[in-house]
Amino acid sequence: MTSSEIPFPSIAIVGLGLIGGSIALGVRERWPESRVFGVDTEPVLAHALGSGAIERGVVSIDDLPNVALIILAAPVRQNIELLQQFSRGGRVLSDPADRQTIVTDVGGTKRDIVAAARALPTTTTFVGGHPLGGGERGGFAFARPDLFAGRPWIFTPDGRESAEAVERLSRFVIGLEAKPSILSADEHDRVMAFVSHLPQLVASALMDTVGSAAQGEGLRMAGRGLVDTTRLASSPADVWRDICLTNADSIGDALDCFIARLTQLRGDLRRGDAVEAIFSAAAKWRAELMKDNH
Repeated sequence: MTSSEIPFPSIAIVGLGLIGGSIALGVRERWPESRVFGVDTEPVLAHALGSGAIERGVVSIDDLPNVALIILAAPVRQNIELLQQFSRGGRVLSDPADRQTIVTDVGGTKRDIVAAARALPTTTTFVGGHPLGGGERGGFAFARPDLFAGRPWIFTPDGRESAEAVERLSRFVIGLEAKPSILSADEHDRVMAFVSHLPQLVASALMDTVGSAAQGEGLRMAGRGLVDTTRLASSPADVWRDICLTNADSIGDALDCFIARLTQLRGDLRRGDAVEAIFSAAAKWRAELMKDNH
């Protein structure tokens, strides 16, 4: 298969929110000849059909035709439930032209879904996936085809997947202008607890704290610092509830580390040594962060 060929001529996307919808739009833009099917509620499907993101929408996986790739883009626990249905003998979508069905997901935690995938039939290849493209708000209304441009897309193979499946998925995300990389499920969840999950919880807790104290009148006095720092505070709670439930131990460790820093600052307000040390270290790590995030 050459780089000019379509990695997957037909794709089913289960969940057309920000991520699933952006994948659909990206596929239609990059490979217009590829067939894209969506599974979601009727209002979301109507929006996706009207925008040209999908060619057909259904409200149940059972109503989908056979496809080459299934992308589970629902909340984390719902994706796990879908895999469990497959392993219990439910319908597994497949493409007769392919030797195996390839299934991936886009969830923010990986250990639980990778473990669930071990019960899948041998005719199904699951490769955990996590695109690190996102936005302040969820839903198809905010989807866009360039959401993943220049962003990492992590895959978490578990040893059962064929090299061909990982290679095809890698070419697929490169076509969406993302940067594929490989991590174990354990390492993914540990790292994401710090670089993704902790910032979300901190931004939401900060906005709740400030808003509760300042109220509407006080918030109108805020500068760009608060606006920029709390950009994530509009994220949907249902998505993040699932992430917390499936990565509680790693997120707990990250919160403990952050609370320790806050405790240092709280105990040193009248001296300033901790302020200087933490601000100095923060500036160094911020410069490192911005090397790939201009």
